[in-house]
Amino acid sequence: MSTILNKNESKITLTPTQDKYLPYVLAVALFMQILDATILNTSLPQMAQALGESPLKMQWAVISYALTLAIFIPISGFLADKYGTRRVFLSAIVIFCIGSLLCAASPTLDFLIGSRIVQGIGGAMMTPVARLILVKSYPRNKLLTVMNFAVIPALVAPLVGPVLGGYIVQYASWHWIFLINIPMGIIGFIMGKKLVPALFEDTKRLDWTGFLLFAAAACGFTLAVEFGSQAGRELYGLFCGLGAGLLIGAYIWHAKKRDAPLFPLSLFDIRTFRIGITGNLFTRLGISAVPFLLPLLLQVVFEYSPSQAGWLLAPIAVGAIGIKPWVSKIIQRYSYRTVLVYNTFFMGSLIIVLAQFNDASQWLWFIPILTVMGACNSMQFSAMNTITIGDLHGTQTSSGNSLMAVNQQLAISFGIAFGAAVLNLLRDRFELDTLAAFQTTYWILGILTILSGLYFLRLKPEDGRGLY
Repeated sequence: MSTILNKNESKITLTPTQDKYLPYVLAVALFMQILDATILNTSLPQMAQALGESPLKMQWAVISYALTLAIFIPISGFLADKYGTRRVFLSAIVIFCIGSLLCAASPTLDFLIGSRIVQGIGGAMMTPVARLILVKSYPRNKLLTVMNFAVIPALVAPLVGPVLGGYIVQYASWHWIFLINIPMGIIGFIMGKKLVPALFEDTKRLDWTGFLLFAAAACGFTLAVEFGSQAGRELYGLFCGLGAGLLIGAYIWHAKKRDAPLFPLSLFDIRTFRIGITGNLFTRLGISAVPFLLPLLLQVVFEYSPSQAGWLLAPIAVGAIGIKPWVSKIIQRYSYRTVLVYNTFFMGSLIIVLAQFNDASQWLWFIPILTVMGACNSMQFSAMNTITIGDLHGTQTSSGNSLMAVNQQLAISFGIAFGAAVLNLLRDRFELDTLAAFQTTYWILGILTILSGLYFLRLKPEDGRGLY
């Protein structure tokens, strides 16, 4: 039986059953969320056909989910503290499953986007709250072991997702991409009801003004990229971008005046956090677009089946898993600065290599390239995440970790929006054929990724020592 103290010095006592099986709750939540995020990519062409849309216009089915996660993650901890971890976690699973049912029933792309937003609201509370439950329920000397076990599904789901999604749409229908969440949700709900403790904390009043300013700015920047690529709507994109910039300025002014803002500006006084969070955003712009664009290239241009496309994406996850035991040793030997600069250059180069494919018969070359790309992605994310929060202390750790999670989801939504915008711009405005448009898009994404790596030169060689 585990007994620890929470912030208010009230005892949290886990039963032997809770102590043993509580990590499975986070494992199920993580698997549901990551599977849902990765299973969709290989299914988009078939979904587009069923909904009467172009496969190259389906990016909002992915962006809407990632953007909703980014917007609502910051308030998940507040809701869990105020209303109790059990109630919020169980509500999150119910909302996620309702969103999944609505997605499966979607008759149009607009309805699907709205349903993905509902899913995203559930997902934004589900995984962060499950992680919070473990942090509050186990003593520090057990936390690393518990977390390492609980995040195994986070490694497995990206491997299973694209392949499973390919087979589902090929041999069943795209609706099952979302319906598969329902039995997992029922299992998660039953486990949560039996195992999750009801933990509360004294909460300060949430910075709702800051939340609304941040949410509006995030939506504004995403819409600016989308509208900017559409003929005749460039002015809308310009206004959205300017409006989002003004909202960011308004948030900074608001945060300076408030005692407990949504994201304290003092975080950016810490040099490694400032470099890490900015580098994280710009580096992910190119990387995040690849898992969205690659299945489209394979299926729309090279006419691969969904299951074939899924199998060709699997090496990315294999590489990510395979490099895990070596990440700390590599960083320890070469330093965070060196690893991030060279690894970002290497990732950008690999994206450019993808631009050289022009024939479906070259598929064997995809396997080693995507395996190495997966390994580089894994090393990049581990290094960026660790250096970003490594120098935070006390209350900064919680808010900094939350902002980093939000930043990652924003980068995914911005990256997919940017990649899709460039692709459609090249096809519609410059009238390139589809293959040439994909190849040019990969060149642009690769060059931007390489340039983003130069930002990590701001790190000092000694930064991050002791974080291994």
